Amino acid sequence: MSNITLKVNGKTHALDVDPSTPLLYILRNDLGLQGPRYGCGLGQCGACTVLIKGEAVRSCVRPASAVQGAEITTLEGLAQDGVLHPIQQAWIDEQVPQCGFCQNGQIMTAKALLDKNPNPTDAQIREGMARVLCRCMTYYRVQSAIKRVAKGVA
Repeated sequence: MSNITLKVNGKTHALDVDPSTPLLYILRNDLGLQGPRYGCGLGQCGACTVLIKGEAVRSCVRPASAVQGAEITTLEGLAQDGVLHPIQQAWIDEQVPQCGFCQNGQIMTAKALLDKNPNPTDAQIREGMARVLCRCMTYYRVQSAIKRVAKGVA
């Protein structure tokens, strides 16, 4: 075990954990955050996505030692002072979720995409979101929500 310091959603946490522990386990089990979810455990489905330094990253395959001191944002960290982030509001307005399992990965990936490209084309949205798997096939609703934010409607 080692002392590791993580900055998650603006708060610093000193933890005594094995440095090889996947970030996802720490977020869910030690910090009680429920946004990132365990899906495949291989970094392929996207359910565990968080933002690290603004990049969409799979937390199930990222060891805690690799993110020490980095700014980590989870789904819970998007809303500010009880006000949903525009991407979260767009998800509601466009009624994106079906089962909801992939929504953490969808929202966090969409946030990273829009931060890099505030006005993406349909093709850029599809390309940017391609690595997040959705069994319910809500991809068109995801695209509509992202376009809503890009247009400033949310």
